[in-house]
Amino acid sequence: MAKQRKLAKSPLANSTPATTSKPSKKRSNVSSGKPPAPLQPAPAELKPLLATLEEKHAYVFHVDAHPAAFKRKIFAVPVLMNLAIVALFCWRVYVMGYWYLQLVGSTLGYPNETTMVAADHDFWEEVMPEIARRSGHFLFDTCLVVFVWPWPVEFFLGTRHGNPVNWRWNVGFRNDEVVVRRSRRWDAALKTDVASKANESGRDLLVAHAAMATMPEYLRDKTGYLMMNKTWDLDWGVMVDATKMVDRKMAGVTLDTFRLLALVHSEEFGWLADERRRQIFLFRDALSALGKEDLFFRWIELVQFEVSRPEGFTAERQEVVAQEVRDLFSKQNINFDEFWKESVGSDGIAGM
Repeated sequence: MAKQRKLAKSPLANSTPATTSKPSKKRSNVSSGKPPAPLQPAPAELKPLLATLEEKHAYVFHVDAHPAAFKRKIFAVPVLMNLAIVALFCWRVYVMGYWYLQLVGSTLGYPNETTMVAADHDFWEEVMPEIARRSGHFLFDTCLVVFVWPWPVEFFLGTRHGNPVNWRWNVGFRNDEVVVRRSRRWDAALKTDVASKANESGRDLLVAHAAMATMPEYLRDKTGYLMMNKTWDLDWGVMVDATKMVDRKMAGVTLDTFRLLALVHSEEFGWLADERRRQIFLFRDALSALGKEDLFFRWIELVQFEVSRPEGFTAERQEVVAQEVRDLFSKQNINFDEFWKESVGSDGIAGM
């Protein structure tokens, strides 16, 4: 497995090229207590994969069910763009390389056609235009090297979290693919144990970001490669590892294991999963089987509106909305409470 931290060897330790980062200074002892809702211990069968994750980040897994042909077309765009950047860089080196060597030689005291003695030329008519021309070349090439060149390097050769080319080389294009997103800077709020009673704000932030990242309409409209944004990055190495676990059926892992999974690390409890996300998607699948998927999205819209209210989704509002939801479902001849328990296996949404 593509290691991102130096930990005990796992069954997939050598399945992909190693991508390493510094290990955590201390390893938590898993508590025998119970984590706060809606968090629960991560699936035990994912232990080899969990050992490769970075504890400072949160992760969201889902299965991208867009057609393979569509994914191939989407991926062709960044491939062509990065190849164009490589071609531009090679052309620029070919065109300007010798000129830069001449400048270096002139600076070291070896006169050549780039050598210009200012005293022998009119400053405003000859020297100043030459300074502007050379400055323009320096600025363009500096921007090319500093800001543009890293794109194809990371795209083709990135090692810290893998890279898109290595991901596609190992996984190919499939109708059902495991997509893994890794949290970005907002996860600084999770440095205090997310399962701690004192870090309720960090837990709320995690749930909010996970909810936005897993909105059914968002997952339905966007393929995995287009889900990189200011909140989440794609973790190519973990996607390769997760796919290998599914292909090899390690510890009984299947695509359904990654159907929707939000993970965060706790110093007290180890890796935890957001149970609420799983419940919602089980509920959606049950409604879809009845041809009532539109009803699911109406329910989601209603709850999201309430959650986004400035005063928050208080216990009082939850009771009011619960009755509105029951009325909404009863119009479709569905008893919400009974249907939820039958499809999800619990009496209510975790943590609510």
